Amino acid sequence: MPLSTAVLRQKIACLPRLPLAHLPTPLEELPRFSQAVGGPRILIKRDDCTGLLMGGNKTRHNEFLLARAVEEKADVVVWGAGTQSNNCRQTAAGCAKLGLECRLFLTQAVHNADIQGNLLLDHLMGAQVTIVDAPMGPELDDLLHAEADKLRKEGRRPFVWDRAAGRPLAAVSYALCLAEIQEQLQARDIQANSLYCAAAGATGGGLLLGKAALGWPGAVKLLSPIVWPWNIPDDMAQLAAATGKLIDVDAPVLPRDVDVRTDFIGPRYGAVTPAGRAAMDLLARTEGILLDPVYTAKAMAALIHDVRQGLWGKDDTVVFLHTGGTPAVFAYRDELMQS
Repeated sequence: MPLSTAVLRQKIACLPRLPLAHLPTPLEELPRFSQAVGGPRILIKRDDCTGLLMGGNKTRHNEFLLARAVEEKADVVVWGAGTQSNNCRQTAAGCAKLGLECRLFLTQAVHNADIQGNLLLDHLMGAQVTIVDAPMGPELDDLLHAEADKLRKEGRRPFVWDRAAGRPLAAVSYALCLAEIQEQLQARDIQANSLYCAAAGATGGGLLLGKAALGWPGAVKLLSPIVWPWNIPDDMAQLAAATGKLIDVDAPVLPRDVDVRTDFIGPRYGAVTPAGRAAMDLLARTEGILLDPVYTAKAMAALIHDVRQGLWGKDDTVVFLHTGGTPAVFAYRDELMQS
């Protein structure tokens, strides 16, 4: 039997949480954009407005992750991703707010190490930044744990990003986000057919668990920004299960329930694509809202493609979840001006 949003919130309230995000984020109509793509009613969930240094989805994650760090009495946070990581930018800001030392290990395998965009903001937040060559995924994860081990030998108390333990905790925040969306839609008497989001990790796993737990009838359509070295539907189903176990919610998500695509990534993770650039331009010039070229522009390109292929018509309603990423735009100046 589906849970109410109130019951889901009660179950999640058992976890440590810090008030870092500006919530609820707005759910806005996109009338000029909807008209331009010639399709359904489209609304945008503005998780680019979560606060904490220009916002984004990782601010919701960090309400739970950094709460765990504080609970464990950590004195340093060890984190890592690409040099233009939105995650690391928001984590650095969260650490500054909480008085925690932040050490970032950022791979230049994705983007160069010019101090611009998110990387500039990491420095301004006082994070200790080390540029590495390890690719994102298991190799970078191993590097983070090795660095945390060094700190423990020095008598420090590091809180380190851990894929197995950290992702379910982060995913809880997006089960809550789906509850938030459902409440906003109900308050306006709107029935949505689908939700689009750039996600193939904690954000997506949380949305899938939220859909299953709440019995939300819409389709959750996920656009992976990267080809991970594992089976993504299997991984996300396992993540949803681990998240449910964490909050005592029995709402199975099977691999066949996971609608995740990789066909809008382009030649590699982080590459600007023509379809993504076109989606950025269209939303900016019809609604004054900026997407980022790595994540949200590609997810919006998929939504536009599906509308133009006839998947959604004028009687349908689609929600687009804007997960942020705006500062990265500045680091992609050359690519964006050429495309």
